[in-house]
Amino acid sequence: MKISHFLSQINEKIGQATSWITVTLMLLICFNVAMRYLFNNSEAWRTELEWHLFALIFLLGAGYALKHDKHVRVDLFYANFSEKQKALVNFIGTLLFLIPWCAVIIFASYKYAHSSWLMNEGSPDNGLPARYLIKFSITLGFSLLLIQALALVINSFTILLQKKSPSS
Repeated sequence: MKISHFLSQINEKIGQATSWITVTLMLLICFNVAMRYLFNNSEAWRTELEWHLFALIFLLGAGYALKHDKHVRVDLFYANFSEKQKALVNFIGTLLFLIPWCAVIIFASYKYAHSSWLMNEGSPDNGLPARYLIKFSITLGFSLLLIQALALVINSFTILLQKKSPSS
């Protein structure tokens, strides 16, 4: 369906862009190690930036992982299911668990980040300013996951409505 494809493309583009954060994080870690051990120089902001980049990789990449079915799943039974059985599990699981959980986290994290923004929270260790930015990324990451969950529900429902199994 077109809407499902559109929703999935959002996560595809963001997921591809997020992959570059991994390269940036690796370079930053190498730089920090060199600065620490060669020049005895360690800055709080650089270490905090590592944590923030690491968090962004997971938060912004969660929807991308779901799109490509690379998320953690117990495949004890699922791996042997037909396409329709998988679609049913995905449909029910997404509607009952993933979408409500995303809604709860989006609501709670927005309040958490907004509170941080109102007090202009920064690092207590003289590190990075504007700590609310990383806190808002929780809201963004779960919003992207919710978008992909909606696409998964649409795709699963479409499979369930088909008369024949797609692999037949």
